[in-house]
Amino acid sequence: MRTAGVRFGCVLADAGYGMSAPFRHALSERGLKWAVGIPRHQKVYRGDVALIFPVAGRGRHRRRHIPDSKSIAAEAMLAGASWRSVSWRRGTKGRLSARFAAVRVRVADGPPQRIRDMGGQHMPGDEAWLIGERRATGEHKYYLSNLSTDTPITVLASTIKARWICEQAHQQLKEELGLDHFEGRSWHGLHRHALMTMIAYAFLQHHRLATARRGKKNQWTATTAKLTRRASSYHHSHHSRAAFALSALPQMVQLGIAL
Repeated sequence: MRTAGVRFGCVLADAGYGMSAPFRHALSERGLKWAVGIPRHQKVYRGDVALIFPVAGRGRHRRRHIPDSKSIAAEAMLAGASWRSVSWRRGTKGRLSARFAAVRVRVADGPPQRIRDMGGQHMPGDEAWLIGERRATGEHKYYLSNLSTDTPITVLASTIKARWICEQAHQQLKEELGLDHFEGRSWHGLHRHALMTMIAYAFLQHHRLATARRGKKNQWTATTAKLTRRASSYHHSHHSRAAFALSALPQMVQLGIAL
């Protein structure tokens, strides 16, 4: 798809895909930006972790370096982080917001290696953002992203939450267009079925957006005409009241003199 000129903004995925190190590595190797969910027990290192050569008390010298700190769960890494309220878009009931925290870490998805008395452990991998979300319902979610180091937390939150659009599209594809109605047994058949439903969805989405734009334009025209009529009516009534007041002024003056 990229050779055909298709551009990607950011690949989004839930924890079912995000917990897979090969999946994340493959996205990075293709030069893609990604933001994926992870389980709370995903192991990570501090962003400033260093690789050292431990001094052997006896025997041969160590030939492989090890990290100078232990990997810990994502949940524990963010326990002492600074959390702030972030709003990412407006919903049907107002602004959507939650509390977020983000720190730079190195994911423990490198090659496995025996580290001291801890047994086999994964070495530090690439540096990434570790993002935590605390929802009003009490639910906690955790994410990893390879967006640039200068990305503000508001952009991280809005990028992660953009996955809701994908989930809504997937639900509509199944419920309205029969994405899950395929009963064949071949990969080619499944691929063609999914492709046709996605083409149908793209067509309907294009038609819906065009209709919405026309509706907004017609609404704007009607509103403008209504405001023009209201202004004209106000001007006419204001002029009539002013004329009435001026015509009644001599009578009021005469009445005042008579009193």
